[in-house]
Amino acid sequence: MSQTLSNILVTPAEMTSVDKDAAHSGIDSFSLMRSAGTAVSAAALRLYPGALRFVTLCGPGNNGGDGYVAAAALAESGACVTVFALGEPAKLKGDAARARERCALAPGPLDGYEPQPGDVVIDALFGAGLAREVPKQARNVIGRVNASGVPVVAVDLPSGIDGRTGEIRGASFVAAHTVTFMAPKPGHLLMPGRARCGTIEVFDIGIPGRFVVGRAGDLHINTPTLWEEHLGALDPEAHKYKRGHLAVFCGGSASTGAARLSAAAGLRAGAGLVTLASPVEALATNASHLTAVMLKEIDGTADLSAWLKDKRLSTFVLGPGFGVGKTARDFVLMLCDRALVLDADGITSFKEAEEQLFDRIAEEGGEVVMTPHDGEFGRIFPGIAADTALSKIEKAQAAAKLSHSVIVYKGPDTVIAAPSGRAAVNVNAPPWLATAGSGDVLAGIIGAHLAQGMPSFEAAAAAVWRHGEAGVAAGRTATAEMLIESMPPL
Repeated sequence: MSQTLSNILVTPAEMTSVDKDAAHSGIDSFSLMRSAGTAVSAAALRLYPGALRFVTLCGPGNNGGDGYVAAAALAESGACVTVFALGEPAKLKGDAARARERCALAPGPLDGYEPQPGDVVIDALFGAGLAREVPKQARNVIGRVNASGVPVVAVDLPSGIDGRTGEIRGASFVAAHTVTFMAPKPGHLLMPGRARCGTIEVFDIGIPGRFVVGRAGDLHINTPTLWEEHLGALDPEAHKYKRGHLAVFCGGSASTGAARLSAAAGLRAGAGLVTLASPVEALATNASHLTAVMLKEIDGTADLSAWLKDKRLSTFVLGPGFGVGKTARDFVLMLCDRALVLDADGITSFKEAEEQLFDRIAEEGGEVVMTPHDGEFGRIFPGIAADTALSKIEKAQAAAKLSHSVIVYKGPDTVIAAPSGRAAVNVNAPPWLATAGSGDVLAGIIGAHLAQGMPSFEAAAAAVWRHGEAGVAAGRTATAEMLIESMPPL
């Protein structure tokens, strides 16, 4: 795969346009189908050389055509192959009909397939373009295959997964391996589809990369290629003020740990100075735990207003352990002209007052990054959260536009979105990142990147990736403290 396509995501609709562009350019569409089906057969043989039988399940469209090509190629290699079809193969059209005609294997009816030990299933029923419920006949076979435990190699996307949203359309195969073409689709990366794809192989079937780039929107996989050009902002030789002053707000004396985690993460991530802004009641507790992180008494809006006269205070984190209520709202509204990471309690404090926040961000023009998980997202973006027609990517994009902020919509499939529509899906986070304090650490890393001068979208995307790498390095028993110590350089 060329470097220009290395981290692009394309929607099923965009991929349909790419296919049409390729055909209009004079590229033989059937040659592309042959390339796709042959790639699937090669993957199946490579992964399962000891299979007793390859069972190809072919659907009524071009995904089924890929399956017929794969079945013919497997048979030509000497493997034992059986084909089962959904619908009437005689009604196939275009390239799919041509592929069926060139396959010497007579297909049986789909509901006649009963999994046997030693089978490997080639799933070529629907692919990434599915946007409706799986028909009952297919659901029954999917259920039998999943229950049997026989391995499944999926063509393009496990049948039953919506390629745009990652949602399950009634039922879906659980694949061991998925072969997709030219570029991944959102359904490969968004949950729950992502958990059902197995390993994902992206195969170049011969469509010029310029066609894919020309049709793709501004949606990417979150990899360093997305933000590496901005790493110059993270200059280890700069003096401490040039590397940025990050301030993290702390709540009352009973909930100081979360803010200290954010502050420690910010310092580790490269901020030149980090100050914990603490109410008077928590000063003694915080002082007993801090060394390199500085401490500042901020006990109300008057203290904060006086402190903000120091323009070297470039970036703030508010939310971890802060407490929900008026004080949080007052502080946030005073910070919307700076770089601000709004997390946890800071987000929840604006439940039913979100328009006031969004208007202030628009008026002040600061760089605001919000980091909601599902529950917090629903509190501050209730209308968007309730729209079941939107994918997680589309929800994050809509929230970013509405709030004039970068949104880090957290989860195993974290999405980073900007008001412009740019978005990235993160893929490197291990499941054990779901541990107490993990989000506090992420907020501190984002804050450190902002303090050092990275643009807000890139700062957030790089922080999410770095957070994931820290989780991998820390291992399955990771705690939030271990994430800080395991944080890799950029």
